[in-house]
Amino acid sequence: MTTHRIRVGIDVGGTFTDAVAVDATTLDLLGQVKVPTSHHHEDGVAHGIVEALDRLLEQTGHAPEDVAFLAHGTTQATNALLEGDVTTVGMLGIGTGAGAAFTRRLAALGKLELTPGKRFPLVYAHVPDPGDRSAVERAVDEVVRGGAQVLVATEPFSVDRPEGEDAVRKVAAERGLPMTAAHDITSLYGIQKRTRTAAVNAAILPKMFATADLVDASITKAGVTAPLMVMRCDGGVMSLDEMRRRPLLTVLSGPAAGVAGALMRERVSEGVFLETGGTSTDISVVRRGKVAVRHVPLLGRSSYLSALDVRTVGVGGGSMIRTSGGKITTVGPRSAHIAGLPYACFATAEDLAGARVATVRPLPEDAEDHVVLDAAGGRYALTLTCAANALGRVPEGDFARADREVARAAVTPLAALLGTDVDTAAGRILDAAVAQVRSVVDSMIDEYRLDKDTVLLVGGGGGAASVTPHLAATTGLQGRIAAHSEVISPIGVALALVREQIERIIPGAGQEDILAVRSEAEQAVIAQGAVADAVEVEVTVDPQTNTVRAVATGATELRTQDRAHRADDAERLRLAAASLKVPENQVDILAGTPAYTVYGTEQRRRLRGVRHPVRVVDADGVVRLHAPDARVRTTVVGSAQQTLATLVDGATAYGDGGVRAPALRLLIGSRIADLSGVLDPQPLLALARTEMEGRPGDEPVVAIVEERP
Repeated sequence: MTTHRIRVGIDVGGTFTDAVAVDATTLDLLGQVKVPTSHHHEDGVAHGIVEALDRLLEQTGHAPEDVAFLAHGTTQATNALLEGDVTTVGMLGIGTGAGAAFTRRLAALGKLELTPGKRFPLVYAHVPDPGDRSAVERAVDEVVRGGAQVLVATEPFSVDRPEGEDAVRKVAAERGLPMTAAHDITSLYGIQKRTRTAAVNAAILPKMFATADLVDASITKAGVTAPLMVMRCDGGVMSLDEMRRRPLLTVLSGPAAGVAGALMRERVSEGVFLETGGTSTDISVVRRGKVAVRHVPLLGRSSYLSALDVRTVGVGGGSMIRTSGGKITTVGPRSAHIAGLPYACFATAEDLAGARVATVRPLPEDAEDHVVLDAAGGRYALTLTCAANALGRVPEGDFARADREVARAAVTPLAALLGTDVDTAAGRILDAAVAQVRSVVDSMIDEYRLDKDTVLLVGGGGGAASVTPHLAATTGLQGRIAAHSEVISPIGVALALVREQIERIIPGAGQEDILAVRSEAEQAVIAQGAVADAVEVEVTVDPQTNTVRAVATGATELRTQDRAHRADDAERLRLAAASLKVPENQVDILAGTPAYTVYGTEQRRRLRGVRHPVRVVDADGVVRLHAPDARVRTTVVGSAQQTLATLVDGATAYGDGGVRAPALRLLIGSRIADLSGVLDPQPLLALARTEMEGRPGDEPVVAIVEERP
């Protein structure tokens, strides 16, 4: 069954604003448009967003009321920090005695470098007693006289006692001053890191407020009734109201949009996503169906901003080749875009007549070793895309596809200089470029302990074909280019789930504490529009840091894909066997629900004994879960608690390092409940009960249990 409803994703880049429309039922791409980003319009980037939306609706034949979901990603917060275009922050430190000493030291944040040669704009005032309203007002007046247009309030242990920061908020609201309370940004201890994160958030508040209001008003005027969502830096989306409170969460959301597209559109469960543009490649990890995130530095120091763990390599489709002594030394980081030159492979055969190799300095400070071709049609850059096309690595219909014969003609003069043939020369170019990418990919695979037998390399971005196919060929890993790779970022925005992360430091956290954090995360995404039945919550408890973390994700509508696109039994078996790397006749069906089938096999390896790897395949034929050695048990909701208690008890390890419950995942309905982040058996079983609440007693539940090493 299909509907006329669409999901719209808009990615606001530095140069262009890309927009896509995706069928809300089948998730098929229906249309895509590109317009210049309207930085200098009186309505700012909001004008470009509405222009892109208007063109998209016209192209696809839809009306504004057909839009079921609308989200946009923006580089505005990132650019503001990179360019130092922020507002002066008035920091109010709260406390007396020893606490006052901690907060007064925070004035030193104003000495940190925001951009080269520019310090973070901050003025400080102290409030000994926030209950003294006149003292708060005097402090506010002091920082405003110092140039502050936005406030931050911070107090030791405000995550437990927020009343002091809230008292400052009340005065700020009466004065019409935007403000960030440090406890609003994170509930983790560590006043310096918490305050640093809050101060950066405050510094971009006014600019982001103005943009949010313009975009909201423009979208409403255009007739769209769906709530506007904004891309977060951890791969999810949040409501516009939440963005107004925590705009910092949009920093670094550009790379997050691409990996969200790979996660949702390509349904990657274990792999590396490589988004290749003209100049660089952003590399990120998907592990067990979730993007890898970490706390990223701000102002050159650690922070509590959780963002996509992305590593950038200066190799892209437009990267220029560098030579010395008749050899290729490296590829990049300079690109044809920086040099202001067209790609040789996109010229015509006539343009390249009489081509000869020359070397240039793309920028005055660069070495004069960057290869160009001087030919009948002018000067051209010899790029990584030229080499990929010369070897036939760019598939038909790809954004970067060029005439192969023209590409080979472009590489021919360099091949002559190197004393070799075109194929060898092109291969050396790709080898030099991909070696830089491979070193990062290998380190991330090791760092995140990805299963090399199942890792999938997925390429996105307009330059995907210049990196991913050759990387897959040289590493022996599976690889593919994402469908519509050139618009993978706006697709990611269109398909992204509402996301919220709640973190608490709770020494000796019991099951009630853990369940409370879980509930808070779940309610947060529901409050932003996620459908309650579609919310999934992953809970992790770190006994070393006493951190309880809950990450909730949910769709703004129940997604029911067209059954006609789903894989049959034979196809799912074939895919499971390929993932397990065994013949189909050695694969067993271990369990199943209406949404998933569980496959397994037995492996006997010298020194490693017998292992039972498991794969969970969904109805679309996507491998959603890899388990290298697991036990599988089917039960029903009514008797699941007793079954799970027996399973967990039998697989719990007791040793010098404490109690370690097994990694448990449950298949219930259309959900995979990942409970693997909890090591204590009792909270683990309590979370399992929560996942099954309100479900019929005869509904099947599949438990997948992995003992921890």
